[in-house]
Amino acid sequence: MKIIDLSIPLYTGMDVFQGDPEVSIDVVHTYERDTWELRRLDMGSHTGTHVDAFSHMHEGKQTLDEIPIERFFGKAQVVEVCQDWPKEVGLFFIEEIGIEELDRIINSNPGFVGGNISEDLERALLGKEIITYTNLINLELIPKGKTFMFYGLPLNIKSGDGSPVRAIAIIEN
Repeated sequence: MKIIDLSIPLYTGMDVFQGDPEVSIDVVHTYERDTWELRRLDMGSHTGTHVDAFSHMHEGKQTLDEIPIERFFGKAQVVEVCQDWPKEVGLFFIEEIGIEELDRIINSNPGFVGGNISEDLERALLGKEIITYTNLINLELIPKGKTFMFYGLPLNIKSGDGSPVRAIAIIEN
């Protein structure tokens, strides 16, 4: 078994989407002064590698705490636009993919989609209640067309529109 981390590290001053809150991670307690360590995290809910709830772009749709936890993991594949896609498997794209592929994605019936997807496609997928993941890394380390287990669990944020995740791929040999 091989485990691949698909998440970017969070740090003060990291790049964020224009207009989103800047990231600030500050040490509040130290071992020397307090005998424990603690950090304050200040960032937006769509910082770093993150998952989007349907409510992110659609008023009245389900928030993170309303979406069943089992929707945030499952079988997946890294695929290319030019190939046939599997049915009922999460789809991840390294190359940029846009709204013109919406019908094809819907016909594949994935529970989630991620990678290099356009904002228009993201909005459309969320409207169809297909979970989206963005800012994933290391997808190129996963063999294209090989099914793997994906986990991208959000924080359980009440009425949350999105959450940073620690996304991983587990590939069986």
